[in-house]
This record gives sequence, structure tokens and C-alpha cells, in this order.
Amino acid sequence: MRLLSYRIRNKAKRHHVSYSFLFMRASGEQLREIGSLIESGIIRPVMDRVFPFEATKEAMAYVETGRAKGKVVVKVR
Repeated sequence: MRLLSYRIRNKAKRHHVSYSFLFMRASGEQLREIGSLIESGIIRPVMDRVFPFEATKEAMAYVETGRAKGKVVVKVR
């Protein structure tokens, strides 16, 4: 993991911020905790683009390009 995160750790160091991986397992408790961290503004997810459900195929094609700079969201409602 250290090798994989080399570039992002250097960017974080230049901006004087800390960076660490967060490993998840399927857990309702962890999802609630992450939700509260997002709601309180402690962490901010980076969203690249939001696609309507009808454009799911285009969303997947966009992800496959490897150019997304954050989460690609498919909006259900």
C-alpha cells in the first residue's frame, strides 16, 4: 500500500495535511459512522460526476476511461 500511495502522500505533504488509507468491511456500524463524519463536514467525499440512472451505461464507460478524479455517482431518484 505504501508504494501505491506514494503520489498522494507527497501531495498531502506539500499541502501540510495528513493522509491515510481507510480499509472497510461490510458493516452497518461503520457506514453510520462514516455518514456522521460526512454530515458533520469532518470528511468530504470527492465526487467527479453524477449520472442519472438512465445513463448508467455511460457512467460505467466514463469510469473505465480511468479519468475520474473522484467518485462517479449514479443517481437513483
